[in-house]
Amino acid sequence: MCGLTGALAPRLPALAALQKMADSLFHRGPDDGDVWLDNAAGIALGHRRLAILDLSPAGHQPMLSECGRFVIAFNGEIYNHLELRDEMESAGYPTAWRGHSDTETLLACIVAWGIKATLVRAVGMFAIALWDREERRLHLARDRFGEKPLYYGWTRGAFVFASELKALRRYPEFDNPIDRNVVALYLQFCYVPAPYAIYRHVFKLEPGCLLSLSLADAASPPSAALEVPTQHGGLTIERYWSLAGMVQRGLANPFQDEREAVLQLETALSNAVCQQSFADVPLGAFLSGGIDSSTIVALMQAQASKPVRTFTIGFDDANYNEAEHAKEVAKYLGTEHTELYVTSQQARDVIPLLPDMYCEPFADSSQIPTYLVSRMARRHVSVSLSGDAGDELFCGYNRYFWGRRIWRRVSWMPPTTRRMLAPLLLMIPTRVWDAIAKGLPGALRVARLGDKVHKLGHRLMTISSQDDLYRSLVSEWTPLTAAVPGAQPIRIMLDDPATVQGVSESEQRMMVWDALTYLPDDILHKVDRAAMAVSLETRVPFLDHRVAELAWRIPLNMKIREGQGKWILRQVLYKYIPKKLVERPKAGFGLPLSTWLRGPLRDWAEDLLSEESLSRHGMLDNGRIRRTWQQHVAGTHEWTARLWAVLMLQAWLAKGSA
Repeated sequence: MCGLTGALAPRLPALAALQKMADSLFHRGPDDGDVWLDNAAGIALGHRRLAILDLSPAGHQPMLSECGRFVIAFNGEIYNHLELRDEMESAGYPTAWRGHSDTETLLACIVAWGIKATLVRAVGMFAIALWDREERRLHLARDRFGEKPLYYGWTRGAFVFASELKALRRYPEFDNPIDRNVVALYLQFCYVPAPYAIYRHVFKLEPGCLLSLSLADAASPPSAALEVPTQHGGLTIERYWSLAGMVQRGLANPFQDEREAVLQLETALSNAVCQQSFADVPLGAFLSGGIDSSTIVALMQAQASKPVRTFTIGFDDANYNEAEHAKEVAKYLGTEHTELYVTSQQARDVIPLLPDMYCEPFADSSQIPTYLVSRMARRHVSVSLSGDAGDELFCGYNRYFWGRRIWRRVSWMPPTTRRMLAPLLLMIPTRVWDAIAKGLPGALRVARLGDKVHKLGHRLMTISSQDDLYRSLVSEWTPLTAAVPGAQPIRIMLDDPATVQGVSESEQRMMVWDALTYLPDDILHKVDRAAMAVSLETRVPFLDHRVAELAWRIPLNMKIREGQGKWILRQVLYKYIPKKLVERPKAGFGLPLSTWLRGPLRDWAEDLLSEESLSRHGMLDNGRIRRTWQQHVAGTHEWTARLWAVLMLQAWLAKGSA
C-alpha cells in the first residue's frame, strides 16, 4: 500500500516542490519515497512506499522496467502476481527478476502484454501511474471496484494526479476554486460522487478505467469546469472492466442448484482469502461479529497454521456496541483477539482530525470508529482484511428487503395522503420506535428503528416509485431542501438508466447502484483514508472480481429469504460458526451522534453553524441551515445526517481547504 503523485507539464516545477507533493502522502507510505522526473519530457512521478511485499530496496519506486521503456508509481496489491510470473515464464518471456515485489511483476507484464491486457489479467486493488518513455504517453488506471483512490486534473497549465487531494494542493500556486455544484452533490449524498471532486477541473478516475494522455493534452482543461473528459484532445478514458457488464452476464447465467451455488461461493471466497493473506509483514482482520467479517475470519482461520489476529473496538453504549458479539465469534474460532473499549470522549477526540484525513468533505460518521479500530490494529499488524462489500453483493442492507415492503404499504396512497402520514410518523419519538423494535420477532427486528422511521417519514412526501424510494433513502439535502443557493444540477451515475438496464428486481437495482456509487465513494473511501492515516493496509476479499462475478449469478431468492438478506452467505458461515453466534439485527458501525449534537458536541456545532461561520464562505443557505439546527436541538426533528454533512463541510472549510 502506498501513495503516488505526479505532474505532466511543459514546464515542471522545481524538484523541491514535487518532493513536497510526495511528502504530503507520507502517512500512506512511511517506509520509503522518491521522485523521478524527466524535464525534457515534462513528466514527474512521486511515490511513498508502505512495504508489504519484498521489503528490500528491490521494491523501491518509482520503478523502471528492465528494458527501460516504462516508469511506474503503483499503489495497491496484485494478489495473483506470482501466477502472472508463472504465466510469463511458461510463455517464454525472458525476465531476470530483481526481487519478488508485485510492482516488478506488473511492469514485466506491461512490457510483455501491454497495459490494458495486464489490467484484465490482474487480480487486486490498485491505482497506477505509468509513463511510456517511448511513446511519451502517461497512463493512469484504477482497480475494478475503486478500492484505491486516484485523482487527476488541471491546474496552472499542468496535468496533475495523486492518491489524495492534499498532494494536488501542494502543486505550486494551486488555485482551483471549490465548485458549489459539487458542494450541493456532497450535501445530498454525504460524499462527493465520482467522477467529480470538490475542486473545479479536478476529477476522480472511476473504477475499472484507464486514462491515457500526452504532454500536448496536459496544458488546458476541458472548456466547462464540470465536463468529464472522456475524450479531450488526445486524452482518452476507457473501461477495461465494467460492473454493469458483469451484472448482465451474471443475471443471464444464474445458478439453478442451491448446493452448487453454496459450494462454489465457499470455494471462491476461500481462494480470495488465501491470496489476500499473503504478505511479508504481520497480518490480521477486523472482526465485528457480523455475517461479513465473521465469514472472512472463519475462512482465514480454517487455512491458517496459527491463530489469526483479530481486532474490534467496543463502546459503553449497548446500542452501538458489537464487541461482545465479536469476542464470542473470536473465542469459538480460536483467534488471537484484541479488543479496545473506547469512551465517548475518545471517539469525539477524533473529530478534529477528520478534515485532514478526508481531504474533501466526507460525512459518513462511521469514519470515527473505522479510524479507531484501524489505529488499534496498526499497533499489532501492517495489513488487515475486512468484510466490506458483503452487503452490496449479497443483499445485506435493510433498505433492500424493507424497500419492497414499505412501497407496497404506501404505493396505494395518493401523494396527498402520504404527505399527511409523514408527520404522524415523526410525531412518535425515536425512543418509542426503538422500544417497539425490541418487541418484534428476531427476523423483523431493526437496530435503531427510530432513526430509520424518522428518515422514512421525511421522504414519504416526495416518492412516486420504489426507485424513487431508494434515491430518497440515500439522499439528505435533496434539491427540494437545497442548501446551496444557485447550484446547478449535474448528472451522476444514478441518473443513467443504462446502469440498471435489464435488471428487473428493485432489490437488484439497488445493489447495482450501491456497488457503483455508495461502495467506492463512501465505504471504500472511508476505509482507505482512515486506515492509511495510520499506515495500515486493508484488503477486501469480497471484492476479488471473481467472487463478485459469481455473486451476480446467485438468484435473488438465494440472497433474500424469510425477511433476511445474505441467505447464501449465511449457509457458508454456518459451516464454521454456530448460527446462534451471528443471528441478530443488523446494526452497522455507528455512534450516538444525535445525542452528542444535543449534548457534548453542541458548542462545537453551534460555533460552526453560527451566522458568522456560515457567512464566511458565502456558499450555504444560512437560514435553512440554522432552522434545521434549531429543530434538531429542540428535539422536534431528527436531522443528524443532514447536520453532520454541513458540519464536516464547515470543519473542512475552517481548515483553509478553500
